[in-house]
Amino acid sequence: MAAAPLTIGIVAGEASGDLLGARLIAALRAHLPDARYTGIGGPRMQSAGMEALYPMEKLAVRGYVEVLRHYHEIAGIRRRLAAHFLERPPALFVGVDAPDFNLDLELKLRSAGIPTAHFVSPSIWAWRGGRMGKIRRAVSRMLVIFPFEQALYEQAGVPVTYIGHPLAEMLAQAPGRAAAREQLRLPAAAKVIALLPGSRVSELEQMADLFLDTAGQIAATVPDALFLVPLTNRPTRDLFETARYRRDRGELNVTVLFGHAHEAMAAADIVLAASGTATLEAALLGRPMVIAYRMPRASWWIMNNRRYQPYVGLPNILAGEFVVPEFLQDEATPENLSQAALNILFDRTVHAGLASRFGALAAELRQNSAERIAGALLPLLEGRAPA
Repeated sequence: MAAAPLTIGIVAGEASGDLLGARLIAALRAHLPDARYTGIGGPRMQSAGMEALYPMEKLAVRGYVEVLRHYHEIAGIRRRLAAHFLERPPALFVGVDAPDFNLDLELKLRSAGIPTAHFVSPSIWAWRGGRMGKIRRAVSRMLVIFPFEQALYEQAGVPVTYIGHPLAEMLAQAPGRAAAREQLRLPAAAKVIALLPGSRVSELEQMADLFLDTAGQIAATVPDALFLVPLTNRPTRDLFETARYRRDRGELNVTVLFGHAHEAMAAADIVLAASGTATLEAALLGRPMVIAYRMPRASWWIMNNRRYQPYVGLPNILAGEFVVPEFLQDEATPENLSQAALNILFDRTVHAGLASRFGALAAELRQNSAERIAGALLPLLEGRAPA
């Protein structure tokens, strides 16, 4: 009888992790075509062949207060998932981002002899650097996506591989502005603003009204402005649409897209984005942006007092300076955001300078990530019996 295929456990907790998890599955499938993947992931990972045991949306919670509110449900999922993998040990477990969920799971599985990898470093360089000891115990190998992260793990004695950022390779093939506008059936000469208020319901609860009010103020100056709003799932779309019409904002020229975030950003003259992966995606597409973020006040107080850097947007973190404006919490007002967006929208010098900076960043992050992923993870599978 033929041997059963290897089983690889994998968990991602949000839309950006789903994208990276799908790339990881594709990278391993090139070497292990018969391997099975099971755990938690979104539509991209499921399309790549992963069997989902729980909905990914259950883990898509950010901020201390929000996590506490959902703690018992999330902890229950982690407990049941750990029991599942301990009863049916995978040859390898990979946690994709979601460190507060995955590191505890990895710690339990590794202590039972299951190799573990973590894909995307927690932001130990931005806040909560004390997690390094837990990471050392939980992770057989860390896969990092930013070049400066490798030295941090080497100094701490954690096996690490810098793989570059898969998005830098993916978005190198993205359509240019003219092609993206044609694809989305937008006028070639229009002023187009992409609004990305977040991928979680908890983010939309904080950001939907803010972004819509900002759009209203931009439209007061640029009446023919077009606003594109790509959203990742039905709950976030419904929440945004409710906010849109709650205050009679139907007059705004807003097109809500289901997905198509990269096309929306590629088509835009400027991007207004909630802090997160979307800011890096905009940079890799060469688009000027304004970054904003709000969270419940208690969560903000805790996180703001524990961060190490003055900026939170990935383009600014990677540059080590403010190359694009950020407005956080009380500074994230429609007046501030609209003024910053309008200043950039009509400044061609700023556009050219950012395009140059972002082009250099994209080149640094393109590292043939698929082969680097395979080279890092395949040795962990050597000698592992099929599940």
